[in-house]
Order: sequence, then C-alpha cells, then structure tokens
Amino acid sequence: MAQSTVATYLLERLKQAGLRHAFGVPGDYVLTFMDRLIESGIEFVGTCNELNAGYAADAYARINGIGCICVTWGVGGFSAMNAIAGAYAEQVPVVVLVGGPRTTQRRSSMLLHHSVGDFSTMQQAYSHITAASVLLDDPAEAPQRIDRALARCMAEKRPIMIEIPADMVDRPCPPPGPFAAPARPPSDPDALAEALEEAMSLLLTAKRPVILGGVELHRYGLMDEFHRLVEASGVPVATTLLGKTVISEHHPQAIGVYEGGMSRREVRDVVEKADVLLCLGAWISDICLGVNTGRLEGRHMILANSGRLKISQHVYEQVWIGDVVSGLADRMPVAGLTHPPFTSVSRLLDTGFVAEPGRKLTVSRVMKRINGFIGNDTTVIAETGDSIVAAADLVMHHDVGFIGQAFYLSIGYALPATLGASLADPARRPLALIGDGAFQMSAQELSSLCRRESNVILLLMNNDGYTTERVIHEGSYNDIQPWAYHRLPEIFGGGWGERVTTEDELDAALERARASNRGPALVEIMLDRLDTSEALKRLGAELSPDKGRQAAQPVLSAVEPDAAR
Repeated sequence: MAQSTVATYLLERLKQAGLRHAFGVPGDYVLTFMDRLIESGIEFVGTCNELNAGYAADAYARINGIGCICVTWGVGGFSAMNAIAGAYAEQVPVVVLVGGPRTTQRRSSMLLHHSVGDFSTMQQAYSHITAASVLLDDPAEAPQRIDRALARCMAEKRPIMIEIPADMVDRPCPPPGPFAAPARPPSDPDALAEALEEAMSLLLTAKRPVILGGVELHRYGLMDEFHRLVEASGVPVATTLLGKTVISEHHPQAIGVYEGGMSRREVRDVVEKADVLLCLGAWISDICLGVNTGRLEGRHMILANSGRLKISQHVYEQVWIGDVVSGLADRMPVAGLTHPPFTSVSRLLDTGFVAEPGRKLTVSRVMKRINGFIGNDTTVIAETGDSIVAAADLVMHHDVGFIGQAFYLSIGYALPATLGASLADPARRPLALIGDGAFQMSAQELSSLCRRESNVILLLMNNDGYTTERVIHEGSYNDIQPWAYHRLPEIFGGGWGERVTTEDELDAALERARASNRGPALVEIMLDRLDTSEALKRLGAELSPDKGRQAAQPVLSAVEPDAAR
C-alpha cells in the first residue's frame, strides 16, 4: 500500500472537508508544515497577528463550512485563543493547526522558547474551547486522531486544535481513504413521534403562532427544510440577531429580528403576542432577549436545538433538530396555520433614501442609506457595539448575508472577519460596519486587505470613542486617540479612503465605492459622539427607570442552559 505522511494525510482530509484557505502567522516550529500546506494547494493567507487570523478563519467558516488557522506553538497558539473561544461559543467549525517542538525536545529537561515551562499547557488550555485537542506524536496513530477530531469539528460545529511536532510532519503513515462526513445519530423514533404530535397539537389550536429562527439552522445546513416549513405554515417568521438571514428578509413571511426591547415595535408586537412560539435553532440568551427586555413568558414555547426538544415543561432527549423541522413541515395542513394579518419587514423598512445636501450625518440616516445600497451580492459584517445593533434593522437578501458575533461579542472582530468573508465567497462583496474604537483593536488587518487588493467596503462609524459604553456608563476610559482613518489606505499602500460629514458626501462616496474594484474602500463617517442607532435608543427607553422595567426572568428560568443553547 502506498504511504502518505502525517502532514499530507492531515491536509488531504482538510481539503476533502472543503478547505481552500488557511490564515496564520509563521513561526519557527511551524515553518516546515507551512511548506507542506502550500504544496498541498491550500492557499496560505498571512495575517498581521494570530488573533486576527482566528477572526478571519471564523468568518470564513461561517460561509464556507470550515475554516483554519496555522500558527506556531506557545506564543502563536495562545495569541489566537480569544478568537477560537468566540468560534466555540457561536458554534463555528475552525481547525487550529499548531506546529510544535520536536518530540525529542519534549523529552529534554531544557526549557524551550515560546513555552511557559510545561509542554502540555497549551493542549490543556485549548481543551476548554475546542471539541477536541490532539497531539500528533505517533505516526501510526495520527490518521485515527485526525479523523476523530475532524469528525467532531464537523458534527458539533465547534473548533478543534491539532498540534504537529516538527519531526512528525514528514513521518510516513497510511494514506487517507475516501472522505465521509460524520453521520449524525438518528433521533429516537418514539421520542420524535411523540414530540411532533405534541408540537402539532399546540400549533393547530393556536390563534397567533409565530416561528423564531436561530443560528443552528444555518450551522447544520437546514435552511432549505426551514424554508419549506415556513411556507407550509404561512405564519410570520422572526429571527434572532445571531440567526439573521437564516431566511431571506425579502421573504413575505419574514418580519425581522426579534431582540426584546431593541426590536422594532412591529416585530415585537407579533412575537410577544404569540400564543405559541416555535423556536428552531435559537439560543435563548441575554442579547437574544434584548438584555432581558424580551417578554416571552405566559405562552407555549417549543424549543428545538441540536440535540433535544423542549415543549413547555416537557423535554425530549435524542431528538435531532433537522428531524423536527422536516417532520413539522410534513405535518402542516394544506391551508397552513391560522394567524392574523401581519406585515413583512421588507415592506416596513423604507429603502428609498434621498440624500439631503449639507445635512449632517446621523446613525439612523446612514443605516437608511445602507439599506438602499446593499443587494443580493452583498455580505454585511457588523462589528460588536452599536454597529451590530443598528445592522439588525437592515433588510438582508440571502443566507449568510450577515455576519456578526451576536453572542460572544468580541470587539475587534469585524475587520479581520471581512478578510475571511472576502475569500470564502468572492462573488459577494463584503461591506463592513465598524466603530472607531473597535477598528483600533485590529486596524493592522487593513494591511492584508490592501495587500490582496480586496474590493471590500469599510464603513467606519467615527463617533469619537466607545459610544455604546458611554450609553451604559460614561467615563474617561471611553475616550480614544483620534486617528485620520480615511488616510490609512494610503499609508498601508492600497485602496482609497474618504472622510464624509454630510449626506450628499456619503452618497458620493458610496457610489465611488460601488464603482471601485481594486483595494479596500474606506469611508470614514463622522458622527456625534452620543448619536446612536434607533435600536439602541429603543433599548435605552425600555431600560429607563421611568419605564418600570420588568425583566424577562420567567422564560429564562424555565429554560435549562443546555436547552437554550
């Protein structure tokens, strides 16, 4: 039988899983493996640091189905950990490849550079934020360890970490056979049948049923079946912010994003007046409920997540969400379910923006302009902060048309994520919404976009610091050093930048950006430091002491943590 090598086996498996690019930073322990990676045909995309590589791979994986970073042991692996923690929290399948010291060095008493004194520390640390953390220190065992780890990555939609000692890279091992995606364990047939019967009995007698779609529908490739269920039911469909675009928001049944007090009144009224809420793949979290301003108590809830189904207080284990979605679609009556009339979000939101010359820019008016600018060929990447809150009201056209960390909420994610999105789907042009404070956290990745002549559009919302934090609690720590952001493309050597202060200037800059295709277009949008999105204003009004706020604790206490996730 022909022989392979540990590196060849690993890289062939990643290619079979759909990987075309790997992000990372070189380091002495990983250089030989990087040579093999490039020889394999996987394109290596150098980033400015390992954290940004992780963010880029995360966004890439959300679109492509699998992402990868390749870094050196110790300093490289530790630097990437926050990005991988975010991927773990939001169920994103990212493979972390770490080139490590030789196996002979591990048996020596000499301390090695990049270490903390214990060879197992990084493996142990990654075990908390990955589905599997493995060391390929035995060529005979390497294929089995690779296959087991990759199977978990793809089945659980969570990161894995694989460490390859430098002297294992070219060691012979058996060749890889045909690739087979891991089969998901089937639902328990009796539990599934009983669960579907109970769910349908609630839905058929409901007067105001509503569907709430979540991110797991995308992660597990269930959008087509979800679409079939939606159309068979005929009822209104909202999504969580993390699950935005699990259905096109131009669909006539789509009513927009539900996020408690941050929601538009029209979508909030429909969801919170539902007598039966069918939650599919949605995580019940504080952000999902608008910082606990959501009011979902007092109604029947059907919660279907990746491994279980919860109907009011009845819990069905070993029930796969895909079987629930298809089973409910099959059981829908020909005429659909009963529901009062409702208005789709695409009819509610005005995309016919007309710029007023000389009018000062505001977040609300900027977002209206963007709504008319984005199209079916756009992927929107929204940064943590008011950018992602504001983006909830954009009307998106297609699946994976929106990327943002709406649960882990790591500031600095969006700029490197834009790099990943641009490579994962070159046919769709990325448009990133980034606050000035968040931009400063990962600004150097603009250099990578310039280097690759990526035709991304970066809308930098310059409101002079951390405005979202100012709204929560003002302090001098919310101030940052002002930069001439629009000049950075010139400094980094690619693309172009422009600062705009009025609506007509923004209009002209966006049209210039639409027409340009070589290098990033950075539009610095000047805003008042306390100007915020309409969604954040709605939340502020909801949380006002005068409101007499009533948090949505009943629904949270009724949902066990793993059922909600």
